[in-house]
Amino acid sequence: QVQLVESGGDSVEAGGSLRLSCTVSGYKYRDYCVSWFRQAPGKEREGVAAIDTDGTTIYPDSTKGRFRLFKDGHTLTLRMDSLKPEDTAMYYCATVHEVRRLCPTFPQSATSWPYSDFIYWGRGTQVTVSS
Repeated sequence: QVQLVESGGDSVEAGGSLRLSCTVSGYKYRDYCVSWFRQAPGKEREGVAAIDTDGTTIYPDSTKGRFRLFKDGHTLTLRMDSLKPEDTAMYYCATVHEVRRLCPTFPQSATSWPYSDFIYWGRGTQVTVSS
């Protein structure tokens, strides 16, 4: 059974940095699409970063240039710099079914990322950015 566990969430001041981790277990392949999403209370779920089977990383406009995603085996690290209060949310990592493995197409708009294509999800880790 595929499981994902996130960690690293914390409270920081605006302009600060955080590193989130996601550990994937039970996935029978080495290379597969993994994406980070976030959701703040009362707001839509939105994409944050994703990595495809060939190591290509994808970012929406809202995080491009500030966030970087790395994958080492079954561990993913999301490095977040220049954090803003609007980055406050619960952050989730998710992956696709093993039959699929590849990432879907991601629009530039974070709120249009196809989260329904991801069937395995972690429980999330909270990030709070104060002004």
